[in-house]
Amino acid sequence: MYAHTEQRITTNGPAMTQPTFGKRIKELRTQKGKTLDQLASETGSSKSYIWELENKDPPRPSAEKLAAIAVALGVTTDYLIGREEVTLADAQDKAFFREYSQMDPDTREKIRAMAKVLGGKKE
Repeated sequence: MYAHTEQRITTNGPAMTQPTFGKRIKELRTQKGKTLDQLASETGSSKSYIWELENKDPPRPSAEKLAAIAVALGVTTDYLIGREEVTLADAQDKAFFREYSQMDPDTREKIRAMAKVLGGKKE
């Protein structure tokens, strides 16, 4: 779809496709009702830096900033950079599991119990 205008960028790893990267950040940010200022604050960035990632060619985020943006938007870095064909729902599930894995055992047990109730499973 962007074959003639897309630029490839490397950040010590696989190439990033800017139209996907910037577009995904902007779409996720707006879907979550976040302003540029809010996302910048949550990721330790400036408003202009987030704007540039969304709009400029080529974006050059550090791995640290990329990870912070993914966490703030509730997805994986792979989803943001278009490294793999993963759906938004899959990326959100992976991000949730990453957060879940860091919770204390009591909280995880409560979430598992809630999932069983919501899923209709009985012990």
